[in-house]
Amino acid sequence: MPNDGLSLQERYAPHNACFGCGPANMEGLRIRSFPNGDDEVVAEWKPEQRYEAFPGVLNGGIIGTLLDCHCNWTASYFLMKQAREDHPPCTVTADYAIKLLRPTPTNGSVFLSAKVVELKPDRATIEGTLSGGGKVCATCRGTFVAVKEGHPAYHRW
Repeated sequence: MPNDGLSLQERYAPHNACFGCGPANMEGLRIRSFPNGDDEVVAEWKPEQRYEAFPGVLNGGIIGTLLDCHCNWTASYFLMKQAREDHPPCTVTADYAIKLLRPTPTNGSVFLSAKVVELKPDRATIEGTLSGGGKVCATCRGTFVAVKEGHPAYHRW
């Protein structure tokens, strides 16, 4: 990938309006995911007070959205690399589970990391982490599937 500062979302889906990861959604979270070496995708995101469950602690639904979208882009990116394509397939979440390990602080950035556990031609199983305050606060595992023509998400980016 060129080193021009564009995230996967900005490069491949600049008009995507997804709440979690759409660059075109000015009211959304606007996650920016970046490949980091050969096996990981990372992101840094700064919480705002409006996303708190209570003072100083990030809402669990927002945590789930951050991990879901980041892992979805990780799957899409590695499916693209596996197929030797120049554009990622549109992928959707088939199954997904998170574990909230401790409160996620909102007084600094949170960091997302995701890696492929299993890669098939049309789907990827991804494991991810969300860290804040120097500690892992949540983990996840999900399966993300490349959709075909006829699916509502087909060509959404």
